[in-house]
Amino acid sequence: MESEAFRAGFARVDITPPLGTPVVGYFERRVARGVLDCLEANAVAVSDGVRTAVLVAADLLGIEGVAFGASLRRRVSAAAGLPEEAVYVHCTHTHTGPGAGRADAGRTSVFDGTDFYNEFLAARLSDVAAMAVADLAPASMSVGTSEARRISFLRRYRMKDGSLRTNPGVWNPDIAEAVGFLDETVRVVRFRRDGADDIAVVNFATHPDVVGGEMLSGDWPAFSRRIFERSEPGVKCVLFNGAQGDVNHVCVDPGPGEREGLHGDFDGVDRGYEHARHMGRVVAAAALSAWGRCAPAAACPVRFAMRTVSVPSQRPSPDELPKAREYDSLHRAGRDAEIPFTGMELTTAVAEAGRMVLLADGPDSFDLPLSAVAIGDTVAFAGIPGEPFSDVGRVVRERSPFRMTICTCLTNGSCGYFPVESAYDEGGYEARSSVFARSVASDIVSGHSALLSSLL
Repeated sequence: MESEAFRAGFARVDITPPLGTPVVGYFERRVARGVLDCLEANAVAVSDGVRTAVLVAADLLGIEGVAFGASLRRRVSAAAGLPEEAVYVHCTHTHTGPGAGRADAGRTSVFDGTDFYNEFLAARLSDVAAMAVADLAPASMSVGTSEARRISFLRRYRMKDGSLRTNPGVWNPDIAEAVGFLDETVRVVRFRRDGADDIAVVNFATHPDVVGGEMLSGDWPAFSRRIFERSEPGVKCVLFNGAQGDVNHVCVDPGPGEREGLHGDFDGVDRGYEHARHMGRVVAAAALSAWGRCAPAAACPVRFAMRTVSVPSQRPSPDELPKAREYDSLHRAGRDAEIPFTGMELTTAVAEAGRMVLLADGPDSFDLPLSAVAIGDTVAFAGIPGEPFSDVGRVVRERSPFRMTICTCLTNGSCGYFPVESAYDEGGYEARSSVFARSVASDIVSGHSALLSSLL
């Protein structure tokens, strides 16, 4: 008979790599030359007395490879004594941290981890999951929402000539309008525990590409956690990044003071450590404003499941390949100056060429693992194994039978961008570089609709 004794647990470990480890996230080589703030993996375990799940959020760009991710979950599940489907591993997507994993057979690596770091990470994630389960204590659950304004912005813009560009630059006079759906919601799940620290689960969505450079940092998600905890002694905070594939920190029409703590970077995007700190303050403040007004919610039963969806690949046409191979070859030879673009347009051309060369001989489709954990009939975590556009998260939430659905990017996989269908006609970096065909957003939404409904 199912128990109604809900329990929650928390654990945290350091996952900072050694200096010299590759730092990934751009189309240029970087290695870690110092540490601005330590990288962490935070875990929350939830149990109804019969079923237990663990949700991990790690300060990583991503964990590459479906096969590697499955082997990692097996190792974590064994350490924590849980079914594999009960292991939910999310990466916050910091661009000043390492990638991990190993490319699947037949695929070129985007950010393979080193063998050393892969093993280190597997051990640390196993540790944090096991410790979170060991920390389980009687708890109750409540939920709330707030908003974090003016720190996340759509990054795709329709230009006056009808073209579409990603990150076209601050005060660009050729911008006509932003394209997409912007979600400024901060979602909060509060676990009050008997005889143990309370746990705050915070969800907000935007790219953690704010710091830049070659110094390790957890970016705004790490600042959000730490600022929240300093404001609420005796509370442990974990942050899950949301559907962030087409949103970032770049404001193209900043007001007075909104460029403080930012400086121009190599690709024409403003970045800065102090701005990441500012974003952390704004997210933490929004979460704190909801914290004392969270509404009680039933936390039992706990359920979890995974579902695989097959998505067609975006293979190139034969006439696209010659130019793609030329650009890809120039980039690999370090001759980007010979490619007739600059800034984000250069990044787009290089990424698109790499995608075309990669898929010249197939495959015709990819399998994507979707993950979900439900707590009572109120809260569900919907894990997506890559970078979904914000509108994908919106539709998943709207079709979910749960009152609060927390969509998380880069969960149990890091498979690339998941644009909405219209983006394939409009253009821009994400759709042009994605290995997935135009049905990917609807395939994910349909898969999660079925997966979440199965958990009620």
